[in-house]
Amino acid sequence: MITILCAIFVVMLVIFLTKLYLQRDTPPGPWGYPIVGSLLALDSQKPYITLTKMSKKYGKIFGLRLGSIYTVVLSDAALIRDVLRREEFTGRAPLYLTHGIMGGYGLICSEGNLWRDHRKMSINWLKMLGMAKYNENRNSLETRIINGVNGMIIEMNGQIGKEMDLMPILHHHLGNILNDLIFGVKYTSDDSTWRYLQHLQEEGVKHIGVSGSINFLPLLRYIPTFRRRIRFLLEGKAKTHRIYEDLITKANTDGRKDNVLGLYLQEKAKKSFQISNNDEKTWSDEQLKHVLADLFGAGLDTTSSTIRWILLFVARNPGVQQNIHEEMSKKLSGPPRLQNYDDLPYLRACIAEGQRIRSVVPVGIPHGTKEETRIDGYRIPKGTMIVPLQWAVHMNPQIWSDPEKFSPTRFLDENGQFQPSQHLIPFQSGKRICLGEELAKMIMFLFVGNILYNFNLSLVIEGDLSGNCGITLTPPAHKIIASIRKF
Repeated sequence: MITILCAIFVVMLVIFLTKLYLQRDTPPGPWGYPIVGSLLALDSQKPYITLTKMSKKYGKIFGLRLGSIYTVVLSDAALIRDVLRREEFTGRAPLYLTHGIMGGYGLICSEGNLWRDHRKMSINWLKMLGMAKYNENRNSLETRIINGVNGMIIEMNGQIGKEMDLMPILHHHLGNILNDLIFGVKYTSDDSTWRYLQHLQEEGVKHIGVSGSINFLPLLRYIPTFRRRIRFLLEGKAKTHRIYEDLITKANTDGRKDNVLGLYLQEKAKKSFQISNNDEKTWSDEQLKHVLADLFGAGLDTTSSTIRWILLFVARNPGVQQNIHEEMSKKLSGPPRLQNYDDLPYLRACIAEGQRIRSVVPVGIPHGTKEETRIDGYRIPKGTMIVPLQWAVHMNPQIWSDPEKFSPTRFLDENGQFQPSQHLIPFQSGKRICLGEELAKMIMFLFVGNILYNFNLSLVIEGDLSGNCGITLTPPAHKIIASIRKF
């Protein structure tokens, strides 16, 4: 028995020393332990806090081993921009989520030509639907968004003076905007399919977040607790794809071209889009279903969380809310529309400050190196996971004084005009920057603007403002009372 244990120890030691040798000339960072690396040092609920503390110790670039994955963390906006614009960083890290559960399909988890082709096509289709600053269909897209906004306003009007949780209301109306744009359908709030999809979205994000260690320690997949979580995700994906199959059949029948699915099917029939990947995989049903899930899920989760954070901070800062109302009284003759975007610099500053103070993807979306390369003179091995640590960038006290204070004036110049900051990167940057950035900006401006145009919000129940971290950082449970705004 002792001989076996000694042999195991020697093997582990050899593996550990080999990995240390392979990490020569790499960025500074903690040594970690054999097998687990620095995983045990991370706060499982708030890993972005631990990584931010490490960045203060090791600098704007540091490396650490998370189980089997060597990881490089970047905590400087300029460095992140420089790295993510480079082709060698467009890959995805070899995580179980991207390569196992999602099989490398879709937009988020794919790489290479499959990702490149579908990114180009998806951006093209969203632009055709009006997602552009200057586009003939922009007004039509605005109308579709406003219809969802007005639905939420009506529902909030029915609860004036009562304590309300905005999350389910926003999730339904914003979700239906995305259902309309992506699938060409809308659901009633009591529709069983829609209620299931919302439940899966909410729980799936939590399961993936709390099961992150599976990505780094493969043996955990065989532990019952983690196996149940993986089974939930796989079964949820399978059921969602069956729902999508029905939507695809419907789209083939009705022939509508005012949604992403309809435009995809039209293009598939013609195959006129110039692609660099193999036709069979590019136009496969499996890829299509993953793309649809990514467009819907990523868009709903990040945008709804951001809107909720903004409204939460505005509600707990009466002076900020008063400034918004005064600006609207001076500049508007009716509810805000996209044509008023440049007329409301303080409102835009509030949205930007909400994105800064609570990064909804605090560790960023990890990238992977496709080949050995260098960052700031350091050697970065092939297969390294690159983490653009948004939380460290957005909460850096050397950039943002008193970073925990909600202060929209950070984004205003001396003349009170909106002033963007190079240190704000909520949509990340580079070749894999969020392809729906313009759509998200339109939605956030119209939802936040119209809600605050119609109501005064006050916070009743407030939880720990650090939030709940899954894949995204969501606000704590809280209640808001809305009253009709007096003009």
